[in-house]
Amino acid sequence: MQSFSRGWQFLKQAWQMASADKDLIKPSIYTLFAGAVVSVVGIIPIVIAQMLFSNSGFGQITLYLGGALLVFLNFIVSYIFSAMTVYLIYGYLSEGDGRMDKAWVIVKRDLLDLATLAAASTAVNALQKLVKGQGQKAGRNFLASLIKNLWTEASYLILPAMVIEDINLTDGIKRATQIVQDNLLLVGISTVGVKAVTGLIGFGLGLMGLVFGGALGYGIIYLAGGTTVTLGLVIGITLGLLVFFIFTMVATVIGTYTSTAYHTCLYLWACDMEKSEVFDQTVTAPAPLAAVLE
Repeated sequence: MQSFSRGWQFLKQAWQMASADKDLIKPSIYTLFAGAVVSVVGIIPIVIAQMLFSNSGFGQITLYLGGALLVFLNFIVSYIFSAMTVYLIYGYLSEGDGRMDKAWVIVKRDLLDLATLAAASTAVNALQKLVKGQGQKAGRNFLASLIKNLWTEASYLILPAMVIEDINLTDGIKRATQIVQDNLLLVGISTVGVKAVTGLIGFGLGLMGLVFGGALGYGIIYLAGGTTVTLGLVIGITLGLLVFFIFTMVATVIGTYTSTAYHTCLYLWACDMEKSEVFDQTVTAPAPLAAVLE
């Protein structure tokens, strides 16, 4: 229960930063729209290829490669804007101001490294699906889930290492591994339950979107009736889905920004702890994290 309470407190601290500096939240919003555009544009050729070659081996290869490419592009979009968030938070905590112009420069500098991270995540995603396979065995599902969760948590540390220290993927993995092996992050998911809090918020907002969207859609369909029943059905379903997606988008922004802020603070704390061991100094966690550990 204390873990959940600390996670909630950190969420409030993270959003106090975003309230003080609006630039911090912008990349998390941008990634939603950019990801939607990439998904819509990317799925069109896949659908066309399936319609033309659905019963052939070429169609299966096209589906597999097209799906992998779409996953890769979505990872790139996600990492580009997450990298911006990392640097903005770093700038805010170190200089009192997260500057968007500097964040764009960093993203351009690290674009190739972010692409390699996206490629690695695509490969892990494919491995996870391969392990899970078509069966429903508990062992396969557990191993697939473990692979996904371990890589997700690792990428949360690799990304700030790449952005803040200007290193490539290989060195980023080594850096994250070193931090974990040296026990520099004694505070983790079990101590500050950010994942549990954002997960609960996401579930709650999704449920609210489903209820409100369903009620709105049903109400429109019911009121339309008569000769306009088809039009009412289309409008009702469209507006109902729109309401649902708005709620889920808000949940996604909250989860993405809060998780990125949390792991950036963890990484900065680990770096400070390394320096303290060298210079024999006492350090405290970055302010948003320190506030919940008092």
